[in-house]
Amino acid sequence: MHAIIGGSGLAKLSALQNTRRQVMRTPYGEPSGAMTFGVLAGREVVFLARHGYGHTIAPHEINYRANIWALKDLRVSGVIAVATCGGIRHDLGPGTLVVPDQIIDYTHSRKSTFFEGTESPVTHIDFTQPYSARMRKVLIDAAAECGESVVDGATYACTQGPRLETAAEIERIARDGGDIVGMTGMPEAALAREAGLDYAALGVIVNYAAGRGDSKNEIKLDDLDHVMNATIVRAVRILEEAVRRSG
Repeated sequence: MHAIIGGSGLAKLSALQNTRRQVMRTPYGEPSGAMTFGVLAGREVVFLARHGYGHTIAPHEINYRANIWALKDLRVSGVIAVATCGGIRHDLGPGTLVVPDQIIDYTHSRKSTFFEGTESPVTHIDFTQPYSARMRKVLIDAAAECGESVVDGATYACTQGPRLETAAEIERIARDGGDIVGMTGMPEAALAREAGLDYAALGVIVNYAAGRGDSKNEIKLDDLDHVMNATIVRAVRILEEAVRRSG
């Protein structure tokens, strides 16, 4: 069984059939919401809305540890995280779908590891390649199979939020090598690695980042929903094919 974590624009996965919900408890508190089990493309999956089902949990307030621990408890075989992003690189404009391969973490003060406290030994994980090669390939192959275009590879810059970035901050991120920017990729990806879960992300670019493209002077927030809704439809097609292929 695979897990799908939905972000902004994907608080519900309407394509799920025969759904049931299960409230879970973890040593780290409650996840963002109940786990929704159902059938997608003929396969059983579990869906979790990262921001809660009413989209009420801000990026810096998400209980990432509880979310990932709950999925670990369910013994899922892989995790696909959907996240809306801003495009920094000129070719990553609104409506683009991307499967990132690297991360830069700009967040702070988030509970970011399971390995803490005097009772826990110091434990290091290899995070050279932060996303699962297997799950990335599943997404890229699924996109090709269903005729949807995705960009293979990009560096995801994770900022603290909930405010959007300044143009100067985006310039700095670009100099650091960031290609897209979002607020939820970390510590989610690192916790998945600590938990031994195969984790990959599907980035949904809904706007150019601050100071880029048509966001040179401001990001017109009222225009984002139309792009997001249209692009999420394409993302769900990829999710369905990915689940079908990975079994």
